[in-house]
Amino acid sequence: MPHLKKPRKVEPLSKLWDRKAQKCGLRHTVYSVNGDEYTGDWLDSKKHGKGTQIWKKAGAIYDGDWKYGKRDGYGTYSKLLSVTNEYSREYSGGWENDKKHGFGTYFYSDTACYEGEWSEDQRSGWGRMYYDNGDIYEGEWLKNKHHGQGMLRLANENRYEGNWKYGKKNGHGKFFYLDKGQLYEGFWVDGVAKCGTVSDFGRAEAPTPTIYPIPKVHLLDVRSVLMETQSTYHSE
Repeated sequence: MPHLKKPRKVEPLSKLWDRKAQKCGLRHTVYSVNGDEYTGDWLDSKKHGKGTQIWKKAGAIYDGDWKYGKRDGYGTYSKLLSVTNEYSREYSGGWENDKKHGFGTYFYSDTACYEGEWSEDQRSGWGRMYYDNGDIYEGEWLKNKHHGQGMLRLANENRYEGNWKYGKKNGHGKFFYLDKGQLYEGFWVDGVAKCGTVSDFGRAEAPTPTIYPIPKVHLLDVRSVLMETQSTYHSE
């Protein structure tokens, strides 16, 4: 009796194409229908490892770490400038789950940038911000606002040191009027000074000092007056 060979099992083309399309390891550039392109590492058809992604329509490029299809680790995000047709760095630093996270530097313009901590795409933690008008803030942040302890140094060198809450001066703080040679120290509520003392500070070196020095005023119990006023605003 002749020996019959078992028919070979033929894999459907749809499954064959799907299997061949699975991306794993290092690949050359992969192009998308919309013009986007990616070059780098893959794992189970997801960007994973080191890689560079170009978004054609948005005119943006990301070069850095990936994890299961999302930016995660350290990377640089840049935007295409229409004037020069070159990429300009916008953010360099940490990423997590496709969002800015950890320590990084963001460039808002040629003269404005933030360097510090991020959490889920927002400035949160410690950081330093250089503003276009020359002001500099250094301190704590929460959801893109000054929050906690921080110092704001104005372009004219006057500065505030103290507590912040949701972007406004709140609590105890000091404001140094170095241009006039004076110091205000007291209590603030939503950016407004409510109760405190003003004294001469560096008046001899000030560029535009007041005509007369501040006269000496003595309260019998300065601390109790300040505490009483502060308790009034805390109870509101």
